[in-house]
Amino acid sequence: MNLEFVIIFVLFCSMISFYRLIKGPHPLDRIAAVSAIGIMLLIVLVLLGAHFNRALFIDVALVYGVLLFIDVLVMAKYFGTPGRHEEEES
Repeated sequence: MNLEFVIIFVLFCSMISFYRLIKGPHPLDRIAAVSAIGIMLLIVLVLLGAHFNRALFIDVALVYGVLLFIDVLVMAKYFGTPGRHEEEES
């Protein structure tokens, strides 16, 4: 019973981050929201794996975590370049 409550709570928190994704005033706010949503969905995958006692969910969560890390690195490289994100806001 407690595990289902935690899963619902994490999904609710991801909906709050989705609001930041839609209403974010800057592109960096939206990137942070996408990263937060991805991490919360990764947590849900791990919790579902524990709930159903299936190792496949954990394996998928590991691959998803690596892809999230690569995604953050690519976005940090792109937006870390001086003058790159100022052009898009104009």
